[in-house]
Amino acid sequence: MSLYWRIFLLNAAVFVVAVLLLFGPVTVSTPVLFGEAIVLVAGLVAMLVLNAVLLRIGLAPLGRLSRAMATVDLLRPGVRPQVTGQGEIAELTGTFNTMLDRLEAERATSSGRVLSALEEERHRIAQELHDEVGQTLTAVLLQIKHAADRIPEPVRGDLHQAQETTRASLDEIRRIARRLRPGVLEELGLHSALRSLAAEFTTSRLSVSAHITPGLPALDAATELVLYRVAQEGLTNAARHSGATRVEVHLRPVPGGGTALLVRDNGRGLGGAAEGAGIRGMRERVLLIGAELLVGAGPGGGTDVRLNVTADRHGGSSS
Repeated sequence: MSLYWRIFLLNAAVFVVAVLLLFGPVTVSTPVLFGEAIVLVAGLVAMLVLNAVLLRIGLAPLGRLSRAMATVDLLRPGVRPQVTGQGEIAELTGTFNTMLDRLEAERATSSGRVLSALEEERHRIAQELHDEVGQTLTAVLLQIKHAADRIPEPVRGDLHQAQETTRASLDEIRRIARRLRPGVLEELGLHSALRSLAAEFTTSRLSVSAHITPGLPALDAATELVLYRVAQEGLTNAARHSGATRVEVHLRPVPGGGTALLVRDNGRGLGGAAEGAGIRGMRERVLLIGAELLVGAGPGGGTDVRLNVTADRHGGSSS
């Protein structure tokens, strides 16, 4: 039954009840007596309440669909309002679900192009930092060393200080280049890349450990890159914002042939803060491989970043 006829019949039922009351024992005098006024008001109130209840029941599916539309998030795919009943509302719900399928597919495609272009740009910038800036700083180091060996002792100390500053800048340039382009991931695989990432983030105030469970299935190159970038972003958030002193990175197989990544810190947690650009960036990447990302509180406080990869993403190689 269509929504039009449903509402029409609900209102018709109320009016029929009102007409039937005219054939009852109720009479109205002129002027209206107090007792008769009470009966009329009570009847009107009863009809309005009945009409409101019937309309609420008839429009309930539309309200559920409206709430689903207000809360849908394309970064959390797969959630769909249930199609119930028949008529226009069921058809509208089905059309909305179809639209969500199309939007999620189009967003995944466009995000894939954007992230692919981003990785290419990262690769280009890292290459230029390594080849241009890195080589220039290396040449400056050699020139400073050559000059320091030939000048008098009072000035030599200043040149040695400049040499150390230049060497520190060169190390920082190399570190930035490694983050932009994970060469160790391309050359040695995901396992070595995660261990290298843990060592890179370890400082005197932050202990980072990587735990790789043996027997992990092979993954394709795109999935390995997403796992690496999610781990990198999770460690970056923990180091910059959480106030943590310890972070653990776990990579392990899950039943059914899947793979799970866990980045867990002992910091102050997310609290009621909204998700920032970093977490949304992780969700964008995860959509590309059809995986599941969960960000929430850890068992002992802090934050857990979980990435679950299904078995159909396997097929590459990892060392």
